[in-house]
Amino acid sequence: MTLPSIAIPGRLLGPVSQYVPGPGTYVRDGGVCASVSGIVTAQSPEEDSQRAGLNSAASRKTLPTLSVSRAIAAADEEEEEENGERNVGLGTHTVLPEVDAVVLARVTRITTKQANVAILVVGEGGGVCRDEFGGVIRAQDVRATEKDTVKIAASFRPGDIVRAQVISLGDQQSYYLATASNHLGVIMATSEAGNQMYPLSWKEFRDPVTGKVEERKVAKPF
Repeated sequence: MTLPSIAIPGRLLGPVSQYVPGPGTYVRDGGVCASVSGIVTAQSPEEDSQRAGLNSAASRKTLPTLSVSRAIAAADEEEEEENGERNVGLGTHTVLPEVDAVVLARVTRITTKQANVAILVVGEGGGVCRDEFGGVIRAQDVRATEKDTVKIAASFRPGDIVRAQVISLGDQQSYYLATASNHLGVIMATSEAGNQMYPLSWKEFRDPVTGKVEERKVAKPF
């Protein structure tokens, strides 16, 4: 599989047979997964040993080490290294969601009327947020048709990763998001049994272990 350039929590990066887990990752079901949102890097054994100043165990590793670092922090460090200086707390910036921007968000809570989310990534280019922004997906914004029949519990569950579009800056606490287009909706979901599911249709995911089908508002793959 191709190593992704950026990742969100829970994303599979590669098998443990090809990579060693590093900072910002964890191992699940024989794969190295991201534990934070950020930039994915793979360091060769030579780079690891030179960085650590070791010639023993680190230099004997034959597999590259995968790590995930928050994008903005990494960019700040690179810029400071190029300038030959390290200024803590200076020159920092963050990515802000804007109207019409496509975002990736994690569902944190659901009610009968809406799903509350934490925005993690902004824009098609994958600008990772240093701070999580609150968002709300209201029942009427879940899909474009049959809005009166939408059930939030059948569309999202806490922990789901959702691709959505910002439709309003909302109030001081949350952005208003929508998943009314075909390419918007849940892109990653975990079953009640704790297994990563795969999309079965536009409204269903399936657990590959138990075979159980669960309802979601599924995003159409690109």
